[in-house]
Amino acid sequence: MDALIVIFLSGLLSLFVAFAKKPILVLLTACAGLITAAILLMNQWNNPYSLFDYKGLEFTHTSISYSLIAILFAFLAILAGFKSFKEQPDHVGDYIGLFLFSLTGALCMVSFTDLFMFFLGLEIMSIPIYVLAGTAKKDVRSSEAALKYFLTGSFATGILLFGIAWVYGATGTFDVNELASVINMEDTHSSLLYVGVLLILSSFLFKVGAAPFHFWSPDVYSGSPSVVTGFMAAVVKLGAFGAFIKLFTVCFPALHDFWSPALVILAILTMFVGNLSALSQTTFKRLLAYSSITHVGYALLTILTQSPESESNLIFYLFSYGFSVIALITIAMIINDEQDRLEAFKGLAKRNPILGFVAVLALLSLAGVPPLVGFFGKYLVFSTAISEYPTLVIIAIINSGIGIYYYLKTVITVVSKDELPESNAKLSVTGIQWFVLAVCSFGLLFGGFFVSCI
Repeated sequence: MDALIVIFLSGLLSLFVAFAKKPILVLLTACAGLITAAILLMNQWNNPYSLFDYKGLEFTHTSISYSLIAILFAFLAILAGFKSFKEQPDHVGDYIGLFLFSLTGALCMVSFTDLFMFFLGLEIMSIPIYVLAGTAKKDVRSSEAALKYFLTGSFATGILLFGIAWVYGATGTFDVNELASVINMEDTHSSLLYVGVLLILSSFLFKVGAAPFHFWSPDVYSGSPSVVTGFMAAVVKLGAFGAFIKLFTVCFPALHDFWSPALVILAILTMFVGNLSALSQTTFKRLLAYSSITHVGYALLTILTQSPESESNLIFYLFSYGFSVIALITIAMIINDEQDRLEAFKGLAKRNPILGFVAVLALLSLAGVPPLVGFFGKYLVFSTAISEYPTLVIIAIINSGIGIYYYLKTVITVVSKDELPESNAKLSVTGIQWFVLAVCSFGLLFGGFFVSCI
């Protein structure tokens, strides 16, 4: 709870520090808040004492793990986007403050103990992103992205509230543990509960971008500023999945036979829709969006298996995915192609070998090539699920093979000796961006070995 308050106050303070018209002070304020919050969470790992306590939030080892990863990704995203923030010095505090407020909601999403706090966390996480998606005011696609995300997000929120109301009507409680006890004690369940679970499931599938609830994702990823796209793909997705697995493994495991068949079908649909759509993409962020949809399909296997290792597998899978996304988004911001063409990556390794190396690492990790961290993420998810869902894992492996095609196609573009005629200008990389890429590269190369050691 202390860490959550520190992050919120850092966001608030960033808004006031911005009046000094010195963007670096805003960045230092945000970074100091994030580092302090991370230290408080690490201290809370073995010492559960908290200066501020609220029964609606509980920071267990699992929620602390999610929170630390979310803070790390938010830290990297803010650093990566600082160069673009400075282009509008009057709004640096607004942008960074909104990122921190959204992160506050993500921490609530992974540590809630009742459905009321879960809903508040979801809205606190989502509303700043609705605003940030539309901050590229000169780009009509950004306004379109913000409007689409807001309208579809509001619709999904309404479905979620309706589902929570039905679940409350069937059980008489919002508390997660009490809810699980009521459901486990009953041999037969009210139809209200079944309808409520389906409504909650559909709203979650929207938030994580699973098919057929993915229709907002390509346009929002493509139209939003690049740093916002990276934050959505890494932090927002982590918060949504953290709440997803917590609710369905704690509250609704007794109903597993009811909701799992639908999730199996949607996981298969999600993998194929994401992969087959990605094959024909010519713009970078739309490719990233469909790739994200595919990875959601893989991550849904952890929700289905309900094993003791599922939650740790999901944490590591999102951990591995986040490094790749942030690295690629940072490189896209460095290339700074207004049309967001994949062709803009042509000859990147020739123009700047280090950037080319990091881009290849990130793409191969997304493809699941050993010994990169993405391979270990997929291995953990597939190896746990294969005993219960062997056919589904085989389908996932086939889809991984399809994904390798367009990832390697992009790798070939990066290492190509040809360059676009307009790409002769030297790439400008700030020291902060080098730091972000170094951290991501370290995570991509050694994240798997670190996890195997612990």
